[in-house]
Order: sequence, then C-alpha cells, then structure tokens
Amino acid sequence: MEKFRSVLDLHLKYRHTLGYGLVTLLTAGGERIFSTVVFQCPCNAWNLSYGLVFLLVPALVLFLLGYVLSARTWRLLTGCCRSRTRRGCGAALRGTLVCAQLSCVAAVAPVTWVAVALLGGTFYECAVSGSADAAQRLCPPLSYTCALELRQVPCQQAETKEVQDLLSVLKAESQVIGWMLIAAVIIFILIVKAVTRCFSPVSFLQLKFWKIYLEQEQQMLQTEATLHATELAKENVKCFFDSTHPKVYSTPSIKDWQQISALYTFSPKDQYYSMLHKYVNREEKNHSIRSLGEVVPVLGFVDTPGLNTTAEL
Repeated sequence: MEKFRSVLDLHLKYRHTLGYGLVTLLTAGGERIFSTVVFQCPCNAWNLSYGLVFLLVPALVLFLLGYVLSARTWRLLTGCCRSRTRRGCGAALRGTLVCAQLSCVAAVAPVTWVAVALLGGTFYECAVSGSADAAQRLCPPLSYTCALELRQVPCQQAETKEVQDLLSVLKAESQVIGWMLIAAVIIFILIVKAVTRCFSPVSFLQLKFWKIYLEQEQQMLQTEATLHATELAKENVKCFFDSTHPKVYSTPSIKDWQQISALYTFSPKDQYYSMLHKYVNREEKNHSIRSLGEVVPVLGFVDTPGLNTTAEL
C-alpha cells in the first residue's frame, strides 16, 4: 500500500511532465507504425500528394484533438454565444490570450509527429521525390530520364545508381529539417516559459502553494458535488416511486454556476486563487465577482486543475 501511495504521489507531483512525455511517446510510436505498416509510397505522380497527406494531415488531426481534449476549451466556449454581458477590448484580449495558450499546448502532439516523421525520412522522401522543384534541384540539367526515375527512388526501383543515390540525399535533408524543427521548438518553449515566469504576478513559492490549493479544491469539489448529486437523485427517485413531494434541496443557481465557471483573471488587490475562491468571498450575494483591477489570464493552470494533463504556460 505504501508503494502504491508513493507512486500516486509521484504521479500527482509530476503529472504535467508525465502527460507531455506520454503524449510524445504515443505520437512517436504511432508515427513509426504508420511509416512502416500503413504507408506505401506509390512511386508515381501521386508521390507529392501522398507524402504530404501522411506528413501533415495526422498533425492537423492531433492539433484539433488537443483542443477537443482540453477542458479549458469547453470552459471558454460553453454558453459564450448566449452570454448577454457586454464584451469589450478586455474580453477580446483575454479570449485571444487563452486561444494562444491552448494552441501552444495543443501543438505538442502535431509537432512531435512532424519531427519524428522528418527524422525517419519516409514521408519526406516520398513527397519530395514527386516534386518538380526537387527534380530541377537534384537532377542534372536537361535530364528528363532522371526526373522520371526520381519518383521511383522511394521504392528502390530506379535503374541508374546516380538516381538511386539521391535517396540518401533526401533522407539527409529530411533529418536536417527535423532537427532544426526540434531545436526551434525547444528554443520557443524556453523563451515563452521564461517570459511568462518573468511576468508572473506572484512569487515562486506562492505559485507552488497556489497549485497545491487548486488540487485540494478540485478534489473536495468533486467529492461534494458527487455527494450532493447522489442525495438529490436519490430523493427525486424515491419521491417518484412513492408519489410524494421532495424535500427542499439548496443548489447553486444558474448564475452561481456561470460565475465559478468563468475563465480566471488575476487581481493584485484581492489575490483569490480560483473563481470559486472569488465567489465565496464576494461582498454581496448578488454582486458580480469580477474586479476592475483584473488582468489577462496569464495563469492558465487555474482554469483546469485536475481536469487534464496539460501543463500551464
């Protein structure tokens, strides 16, 4: 039991890092399976289209899935078309920043797919071998035979050794582009992480405390919501079969749920740790929990504690 608890504590402590690692490993493994089992370069005029589809379309699908599987996406979208509140430049800026944060997180899997595919070289070799620009660049001038045989290179069917040797050139180009993409992504992540930490409204230790609070709040909210929903459902079912009137249960109103479901924005005046924290400390019962001193939601982790494995920016 103690070993299991130690593993669980380790998972909770490093769940964001493990989430990224798991996504990366699954994406890399999926790409290897596709390139070795599913992918078969046609070695004809379809080379370019076929190679680009396998290189880019799965990346697009993974990018869209990153949005779909993020709880923060649905927190942002749910009810936004029915909202009657007045939207100004501040709301537009908050929405833009949230979309940018979601895009960065959702890009982990597609970038991994493209990088691994480029390092393998299979998709790139097939696509480039069917490109007219590649034929002009790799083949000797006025060599029509080379341009035709270049399409056969991925299938190892080129008749001349000179054309067959172009396979190593295409593989080298693919791997160089792959490593350049990996380096660019790492540099970008480092810069974004450093900038966001520089503009953090709280200190390093307070940020750690904040994350602990969010974990505890989410666990307790889940427990209380389950208990309350169970009791309410039990009472309604009992009254249905007994043909009696149910007891009065106090549940939050639609407005209350909307306020604690809104995207979090930080206010240096109040320093609340979540929208629920803001709500229970509001001055009046019907008073809005939004503050005039709020700033854009740079602390993206506040909106989805425990709901997914995406790391904060």
